[in-house]
Amino acid sequence: MAAGRDHDRATVLAAFPFAVLIGLTLGPKVAVSAALAFWIGGLWLSPDLDTHCRALQRWGPLQLIWWPYRRLIPHRSIWSHGPLLGTFTRLLLLSGWIALALVLIPGMSLIDALTTIEPWCRSNTVQILGALLGLEASCWLHLILDGDPLPTEWQRRRRR
Repeated sequence: MAAGRDHDRATVLAAFPFAVLIGLTLGPKVAVSAALAFWIGGLWLSPDLDTHCRALQRWGPLQLIWWPYRRLIPHRSIWSHGPLLGTFTRLLLLSGWIALALVLIPGMSLIDALTTIEPWCRSNTVQILGALLGLEASCWLHLILDGDPLPTEWQRRRRR
């Protein structure tokens, strides 16, 4: 397994070639959103958020929002390190906290926020796709650097 510093270095270095690849296939605007998401995914939304890691420390006082993730999800489980599912789990938890924050704003309802965001999402679907690809690609880089891109549950099944 790679150390946190190695994960960070690889994330920063791999974001550019990933952005070039996305840029050649989906265009320069999408490449920018994919590269930013790659960095965010590797440096702030790491699969290791269930441990006391550098990614967790980068959240500063907001690292408390990851407390449920750290308590409920075992390290290297399908829910933290699973392809697609791990990224989805972290995004779901983060979205829940954002929704709660929006509801707590006086005069703002979740419906108001969603109706404001929805037209933007419709007009930027390709950039959103690029961002999701960047988040997932950074997760895959993390798993590959750990030495085995499969969560522990899958490794146990494979050995039987």
